[in-house]
Amino acid sequence: MNRVMDYTEAHLTGKMDEREIARLAACPYPVFQSSFSQITGISFSEYVRRRKLTQAAYDLQNTEERIIDIALKYGYQSPDAFRVAFKGLHGVAPAVVRKNNVKLTFYCRLYFEISIQGVEKMDYTIAEKASFKVLGVRRITPYGGGTWAIVKGDGSNEKIKEISGKFFDLGLCFGFQPDGSDDYMCAVEWDGGDVEGFDTFTFPPALWLIFEAKGKISDNVLGSVWHRINTEFLPNSKYKKCMATIEKYISWNDAEDDCCVEIWIPVEIR
Repeated sequence: MNRVMDYTEAHLTGKMDEREIARLAACPYPVFQSSFSQITGISFSEYVRRRKLTQAAYDLQNTEERIIDIALKYGYQSPDAFRVAFKGLHGVAPAVVRKNNVKLTFYCRLYFEISIQGVEKMDYTIAEKASFKVLGVRRITPYGGGTWAIVKGDGSNEKIKEISGKFFDLGLCFGFQPDGSDDYMCAVEWDGGDVEGFDTFTFPPALWLIFEAKGKISDNVLGSVWHRINTEFLPNSKYKKCMATIEKYISWNDAEDDCCVEIWIPVEIR
């Protein structure tokens, strides 16, 4: 991971090669993207964007380069695009950075280090599941969880209850796109036919690992369990993910700050 960070720093002003990143990370690029996001809490593309705009602020303060040249240097094709992105991160336009007493935002280079893990136990269940189908709404959104916002805002959640008898309770993550967007599906298990306006997906028979995330939403209990799965359990086990993963929402109560979510991971034995 640190070699990928070194490569990223060296190419903030150039084109990054996904194949080279995959080689350095010793895994396919989509797997690296997914792991990076779950370990750090942000997508790799967002990390790169933050680092570029951090360096752009430094260049504006410490060089005489023109704003348009700095914009092109960090991959922005127009001053307007650069201005919008820069202001979104720093809160000020690039043109005012060279004035005194301007407050800016700094995102440092990430470093990964080995820490002692595994002291806390992890309970899991192994289950062989027959093929099953789900029905729902599958979308690619710019950020994780974007599909949930769609189904809760366009009436799909109510429609799926009329059709299946329950609200969406499954979240399928198919992976991240090169730009960091999330291919995600909100669904319910379904044994019927196709339904107009909804998508279907069929899982083949597979071996599944099932973990439970239960506790306070504000403590990021779901993210913490995912973090331990990706940094502790999977690297030290004989299993590897082989398909889309599922989050099964047993309960999620924002008002009471409490949730219970099962994480289903289809796996192969290494």
